[in-house]
Amino acid sequence: MLVLEHLDHQRPAGDWIVGYAAALARLHATTGPQDVGVLPRWLGPDQADVDSFLRLAEALEVPVAPGVSGELGELVHRLGQAPGHALLHGDPCPGNDLHTADGIRFIDFEQASLGSGLMELAYLRIGFPTCWCVTSASAPLLDRAESAYRTAWRTATGTELHGDLADACAGWLLRGDALVQRAHRGTTDHLARIPDRDWKWGTATARQRLVHRLGVVSRLTADRADLSGLNGLSTDLRQRMLARWPALPPVPSQRP
Repeated sequence: MLVLEHLDHQRPAGDWIVGYAAALARLHATTGPQDVGVLPRWLGPDQADVDSFLRLAEALEVPVAPGVSGELGELVHRLGQAPGHALLHGDPCPGNDLHTADGIRFIDFEQASLGSGLMELAYLRIGFPTCWCVTSASAPLLDRAESAYRTAWRTATGTELHGDLADACAGWLLRGDALVQRAHRGTTDHLARIPDRDWKWGTATARQRLVHRLGVVSRLTADRADLSGLNGLSTDLRQRMLARWPALPPVPSQRP
């Protein structure tokens, strides 16, 4: 018999991502170097994802500047070597966070792994890439949430959180499997479907999700010399998609 705590979920407040981010940091801080091997290591995008992303640009007739392929290869390498032993939830989606009178609790850990907490902090900006529910918060709210995460991390670990979110968000952009629900991942090249078909999953369509992610990465890489090619490609791809599908709405700003 497994006895679990009863959690009385309440409707989240309008600024729910602030408390969510702090709770996520506390979750991430529960593991450390001593836990290596207890859970699988987090896996980021690979060269197949890079190739698929570049083929999408070609299919949409967006020029790829020389050096972009090398930039993306180096990005994949950095993500694969990203330091950290944080307890990553694996699917920290709206619905897997329960908002109670005693704070936020996370459930459904079947995809948990160890890695850098930045990979899940990035969910707030990139739009919850493994989740049915996509939201796009305002810049001031995102700043508050990310500050709350860093403060909670510092309090729990006594260390500063190093690194920025540009690499993590760019990694999620490359992953075509982050456009479909779990049952359909690893089955086909989902980015290759974008030019000919759109499909809805939860609160947004695949094209909506991709346009949102392109905008996020374009903004975050604006001052990154080592990702300047990706910056230009993300900007151009987003513009091409919006020109080709002008009725495409932004992703929702509110959690359902």
